[in-house]
Order: sequence, then C-alpha cells, then structure tokens
Amino acid sequence: MKKSAPAQSARMVEAIYGCKWSLTVYQLLSTGIVRPGEMVRSVEGLTTKVLNDCLRRNIEFGILERISYPELPPRVEYRVTPFGDKFMRVLDGLEVLQEEIDQAS
Repeated sequence: MKKSAPAQSARMVEAIYGCKWSLTVYQLLSTGIVRPGEMVRSVEGLTTKVLNDCLRRNIEFGILERISYPELPPRVEYRVTPFGDKFMRVLDGLEVLQEEIDQAS
C-alpha cells in the first residue's frame, strides 16, 4: 500500500521551516523575549513587517498565541501553545535527523 504525505502537517512544516525567522522567534520565546518590539531589537536584520508575517503564520497554524493586554500604551505578548510544544518536538527530531545525516557524510 502506497503511503502519502500528511497534507496539512507537511504544509505546516514547509511553511515554518521555510521562514528563516520562525526558529529564531522560537529561540527568543524560550529565553523569555515575548514582546515583538523586543524581538526586533534583539535580532539584527529582523524587521517589524517580517516578524509580523512570521508571527501571523505561526498563529494561524496554532503554534503561537497572541495575548493582548487592555493597557495604554497597548501591550502584546506571544506564547507557545500546547500544540506548539508538540510541534517544537517535531522540529527537534528533524534537527537530530540532520545531525545523523551530517555524521554519516
């Protein structure tokens, strides 16, 4: 029986891995940097527009959640969802696989 790729999850991995900033955003979140302005200031070359596109894509997939606080000035933070934690484990698995490929070469 021929096995086909899981369409939705494959598209998600391609979109996230294809965005060069997604992994950087995950690293920032893991270090406690959760506000967009702080993310842009922390990474050379990252622009607000590109960050917003990256965050929006991750929210659409359910990997991140956006938290808005009713304050003046407005405050927005991002957090990894429980599904996002599972997705990060998949990415960790891909990294381990790449290391094995590199060692075999």
